[in-house]
Amino acid sequence: MSKMFHLGFFSSFSPPAWHAATDRAHGEDWWSGDYHARLARRVEEACFDFLFFEDTSGVSRTFGGLMDTDLKNSLSAPKNDPVALISYLSAVTTRLGLISTASTTLYPPYLLARLYSTIDGLSRGRAGWNIVTSSEEESAHNYGYAALPPSGERYDRAEEFVEVARQLWTSWEEGAVVRDYDRGIYADPAKVHEINHVGKHFRVRGPLNSHPSPQRIPVLAQAGGSPRGRDFAAQNAELIMATTIGGIEAMRAFREDIHGRMKAFGRSPDECRIMYATHVHVTDGTRDLRSTVTDSQLVSMLGKHAAHIGVDLFQYDLDAPLPQDVVANGTTSMLDSIKEKGKQGITLREAILDVCLGDDELGLVGTADHIAHNLAGAMDAVGGDGFIIMATQNANEEHVSGIIDEVVPRLQRMGVVRTDYSGTTLRENLFAF
Repeated sequence: MSKMFHLGFFSSFSPPAWHAATDRAHGEDWWSGDYHARLARRVEEACFDFLFFEDTSGVSRTFGGLMDTDLKNSLSAPKNDPVALISYLSAVTTRLGLISTASTTLYPPYLLARLYSTIDGLSRGRAGWNIVTSSEEESAHNYGYAALPPSGERYDRAEEFVEVARQLWTSWEEGAVVRDYDRGIYADPAKVHEINHVGKHFRVRGPLNSHPSPQRIPVLAQAGGSPRGRDFAAQNAELIMATTIGGIEAMRAFREDIHGRMKAFGRSPDECRIMYATHVHVTDGTRDLRSTVTDSQLVSMLGKHAAHIGVDLFQYDLDAPLPQDVVANGTTSMLDSIKEKGKQGITLREAILDVCLGDDELGLVGTADHIAHNLAGAMDAVGGDGFIIMATQNANEEHVSGIIDEVVPRLQRMGVVRTDYSGTTLRENLFAF
């Protein structure tokens, strides 16, 4: 295998498998940042390109209009803000990229642009922003919306938002900071500009008042799977998180589709890395992974996806396919994948297990040698650019160690993933190959 590919690690600033006996001593202090500091150092030692954090900001009432199911099972809450976390993690790592999620529906652009510029400076150029439009009704209520705006309206806002943020990040020209001690000038006023943006959703004068950061613009990530989401990603993203659902053919088709859309927007496919989110489970090769899923774990899996989709999935028969007439205003691509499985006669229970544990169409459940070979083979067949390894809500210490201590070293010995960082910024490492 001659083609090298990138690795990212996916997590959440929430309790890490708090119910797993082996993790009770490890995860009780998760809210302090110390658990993720330990994780970040391990991920950096393994030379992952980045640590990637999802986020939501509500306590879901999707289940019968009550918060009980969410709180009892730690589905959406408690969860702390990962934007603050990556600032903390920047002080305990030196080369690892740090990507956090922030919503264009819930943030004002000036606040977000200033925040990420600051974090990019604190991390010396290792910050990334995962752009989302939000899909949870509860989050919208917490930020003053009577209801979550329709998906199309959210994307309209997102397009203008990113335009404003880019203008703010570049409102200081290269060389604007002169620090001329003889003349007593810190910044050249001729090279700092108001943006004077007036649009449908935002009115921002600018300029940004923070110091230009090492990357100027943080690495822009996106994970939209709908046609509108794919267009948005193709127009803006430098990193796209896709899925492995459907196997190699579906992965290749997604890559080709995104590249075609990028070209239509006047971008080169070389300007974006497409990485596939996948679950990896190291076992002795004999254990049936699904048979180990407890009822509480299944509730957690079902509940998290119900909150993202915005539909109470508990109202449907778990042992029958999800009805095709279910409609959501949340994450439509997630719902579409479950409904597509329903067309094939796959029950809701099995569909959720597929999504959360992986369909294993790539053969990523088994021994570390088996998994490493199949990861490399799949990436060679698809054509790039890497995998984002998912640490699910049920991932305990044993699960994480299997990935970092067993699978990654085998990939490194095969010569398909990095053994050191060639660049100092996230963007440099992401585009090193």
